Amino acid sequence: MKKKKRANIILEIIGILIGLIWISPFYLMLVNSFKTPKGIFTDVLAPPAEMTYDNYQKAFVELDFVKSLFNSLVITVVSVLVIVLFSSLAGYALARNKSRLSATILLIFVAAMLIPFQSVMIPLVSIFGMADMLNKVGLIFMYLGFGCSLSIFLYHGAMTGISSTLDEAAIIDGASKLQIFWKIIFPLLKPISVTVAILNTIWIWNDYLLPSLVLDSNSETIPIKMFYFFGQYTKQWHLALAGLTIAIIPVIIFYFSAQKQIVAGVTEGAVK
Repeated sequence: MKKKKRANIILEIIGILIGLIWISPFYLMLVNSFKTPKGIFTDVLAPPAEMTYDNYQKAFVELDFVKSLFNSLVITVVSVLVIVLFSSLAGYALARNKSRLSATILLIFVAAMLIPFQSVMIPLVSIFGMADMLNKVGLIFMYLGFGCSLSIFLYHGAMTGISSTLDEAAIIDGASKLQIFWKIIFPLLKPISVTVAILNTIWIWNDYLLPSLVLDSNSETIPIKMFYFFGQYTKQWHLALAGLTIAIIPVIIFYFSAQKQIVAGVTEGAVK
């Protein structure tokens, strides 16, 4: 019993230390966002000697936050919805069709996860430029291509835990394939759908490279706007940290609103 208690205490201490290490960047970002430039370079770790909210006001204006937030929301929400829709359909079709062709297609999707974006960056942008699709629609289409591989893999894994007898019973009742998916299968995939949505939301919301290659100045997202705080000769850390704090708020709200579904997905996968 004593050994178990000691082991539990050690695990708790390790957990606390890991938690402190994980939260330390957020602490530095939040604390230094209220400091002046001089205060940041004087002592990075210390709390602000004098709280200033001017950083947030200036960052809000220089980011053109309302417009850039709207652009980020539109691109992220539409991209995630499209990825969830097509990936769930593809995962369902591949899981229910037990053939060599389905296994080969799934293997291709899994292998596509290993292809780095940088290797196809130049030809991809060139092709979309010739098709006059270097805009929000083209960017969403690109996110669909890059995000589907992992999403289909996750949906296919979740589908293996859903019995095909549900499909057979629905077919006997006269339901079509599409009705079976939308009314029976897709509601059962809610936990994995939330997981897929969160993974893709965090990725798309924080992405800088792809939007910087595709979007014009009127469609810039928050990560692109953040770049203007880091010049060649000067770096406005006080404004950048305030802007980062503002930028992560929507993602944090989305994460905590879907937290129950994440836990449900993890526990459901553990039981299966």
